Amino acid sequence: MGSKYTKRYTEEFKRDAIALVESSGKTVTAVARELGISSESLRSWYRKAKADRGEGAPGELTSAEREELKRLRKENREQQQTIEILKKATAFFVKENDR
Repeated sequence: MGSKYTKRYTEEFKRDAIALVESSGKTVTAVARELGISSESLRSWYRKAKADRGEGAPGELTSAEREELKRLRKENREQQQTIEILKKATAFFVKENDR
């Protein structure tokens, strides 16, 4: 199992690590080992950076697209909750009018 504590890296550190992978000609795993970080973390950062530059896999979302999707999903969830509340309120008032 993983650690309870997740180490956070600055955006500058991530950019530098990605630049090192691109400029050194070394593998992601080798660079990660040199920097003392998880190769999976560096691989993820590298994939996201490529996608943001438009060099990702077909259909892969950029960071901006992922953020927009997250925002839209939240908005959709809130609207669904509002609709459910309004349905219940409508049903309540229909019953009240029938009395």
